[in-house]
Amino acid sequence: MKLDQAYSGNVFICSSDSYEDAKAVIYGMPMDYTVSYRPGSRFGPARIRQASVGLEEYSPYLDKNILDAVYFDAGDLLLPFGNAARSLDVIGDYVRGLLADDKFPIGLGGEHLVSWPVIQAMYEKYPDLAVIHIDAHADLRDQYEGEPLSHSTPIRKAAELMGGKNIYQFGIRSGSKEEFLYGRQNINFHPFEVAAPLKMELPKMGSRPVYVTIDIDVLDPSCAPGTGTAEAGGITSKELLEAIHLIARSDVNVVGCDLVEVAPIYDPTEQTQIVAAKLIREMLLGFVK
Repeated sequence: MKLDQAYSGNVFICSSDSYEDAKAVIYGMPMDYTVSYRPGSRFGPARIRQASVGLEEYSPYLDKNILDAVYFDAGDLLLPFGNAARSLDVIGDYVRGLLADDKFPIGLGGEHLVSWPVIQAMYEKYPDLAVIHIDAHADLRDQYEGEPLSHSTPIRKAAELMGGKNIYQFGIRSGSKEEFLYGRQNINFHPFEVAAPLKMELPKMGSRPVYVTIDIDVLDPSCAPGTGTAEAGGITSKELLEAIHLIARSDVNVVGCDLVEVAPIYDPTEQTQIVAAKLIREMLLGFVK
């Protein structure tokens, strides 16, 4: 697989034509084979890119311009449809290639299981890695209906790989009783809120390498209805932007990030992908040093 090969017909706004010169690489992971409710997030990456054309290049939050950022949009990965295990291998191998080339990976999902092979690859390079997970759902099951490869299991897998105290969860408001118990006992677990506990936890992380994974369904469905498992009682897009900026202005060394679970078919207004595109702009400008 060529790391500079674009497979989709559109790119994120102001993407460079040069993989070699880029510091960051945006790539899509169009997989939604294990979702437990509504499929459709495999179309998320392409629609986020399309929505990005409506963005201003300038971020007044960070006083930075996307025209000054050198990044490459590699398009969507070619994944074997319906084969979750093989698709995860393709994603992991691709990200390892990016890291070998000293690129900053920015992933567009896809269901949340796609973050698992990325975290594995990041942990191989950064053994002192921490993960910031912002989501409505705990994703701490060890299996779902007997299937360990599920969009409800990636953070449990990450905790078992890295140690739960290297995982920081925010905004969780849905999960089984067992997941909440596991989170409170094993994870830096902060249900319901995002910005306030994040502000408390960031200084504890110091300057360690951090991977940030955000599920769009942390937002209230009134802000982002286009997702597979919408959950009432979420935060606003303003609060999520605040969280991204808190991370960007902290001392942590963000080494990669992703945004997952945008399912455009459930949002004819396109507000979900519009929000997602802005979040990607802010992560690109705030996280890539």
